[in-house]
Amino acid sequence: MRYILALVFLLLININSIAQQTTEWFPAKLNIQPFTAHFLEPKAGFQYLFELEKVRIDIGTSHDIIHWLNESESFSFGADFYTYTRARSENNFKFPVETVDYLFGVNGGYKSKSEKSEWGARLRFSHISAHLVDGYYNAESESWLGEREPFVYSREFFELIAYYKVFDLRVYGGVTYNIHIVPDEIKKEIFQVGFDYYPQIPATSIFTPFIAYDFKLTGIDEYSGNNIISAGIKFGEPESRGFSILASYFSGKSVHGEFYEITESYVTIGINLDI
Repeated sequence: MRYILALVFLLLININSIAQQTTEWFPAKLNIQPFTAHFLEPKAGFQYLFELEKVRIDIGTSHDIIHWLNESESFSFGADFYTYTRARSENNFKFPVETVDYLFGVNGGYKSKSEKSEWGARLRFSHISAHLVDGYYNAESESWLGEREPFVYSREFFELIAYYKVFDLRVYGGVTYNIHIVPDEIKKEIFQVGFDYYPQIPATSIFTPFIAYDFKLTGIDEYSGNNIISAGIKFGEPESRGFSILASYFSGKSVHGEFYEITESYVTIGINLDI
């Protein structure tokens, strides 16, 4: 928690200097681009989870409300609103929705750029709640599937991620601190590292290939690792809106709050409309 407070202090110092320069309301682009393999990022698309025979549908957005910037530095303040839903794949193109997670919050970001490199940080304060829904309920037997009943899953947290980018490679590290969480057996701290790489290849100016990795150290009784590896192609500039076709591999505790203690491993393929 003290690292988060230290960063807030540094950001406030930089606001005073940057705010004397250009102010831009409701900018078209994000100051800090989403981290590609980080699960809690704005997405609009779907992925098929092969081993689980499920479909995940993501509907989310993040918008910067204001930018303060000069020639080399920028500070931003924005808001996040996401849902990520898991549905069961059945015959006749039916997808009963089993669970849905909601996230909303605010964020602040700082970025410093030079000709060859870039570094910055993003601080978020967010709330997540999770729910089982009617696709996980058997109306005939009047029971929930797998003898699993709904329970309260909710958390409010600060997330701090700092990054450094050079030669189209961005590496990052971060920490999340849950100031309030239910169930309370979940550990309050989450530690995170990762990277994303969008090589600029002149012969493929229409699209850009990418590869990304995210690792989180999370815990219930003991700490364990969550891994996401993602690769694909993006149509559009790497740091702007576009359309991605991607494949991913996930292993670790479920990303859905109602299944937080279940260990899963699966390959996905899907599409995403990048903001």
